[in-house]
Amino acid sequence: MENLTQISQIVVSVLLIAFVLLQQRGTALGSSFGGEGGGFYSTRRGIQQKIYWATIISAIIFIILAVSNLII
Repeated sequence: MENLTQISQIVVSVLLIAFVLLQQRGTALGSSFGGEGGGFYSTRRGIQQKIYWATIISAIIFIILAVSNLII
């Protein structure tokens, strides 16, 4: 049982990293060096919204697995 939770936590952590890296940023790195950021806010639609919710769900699952790893 302990190995199953550890393996599933590794899989969820890889998915979480992938989802975070797939999310798009509006201003990217240019605004940190004084570039024109524009400062506009756009709503998430389509695949961006699905990736956003998949990131939240995988983060919650990761936290639950981490706590269950401590208990077991």
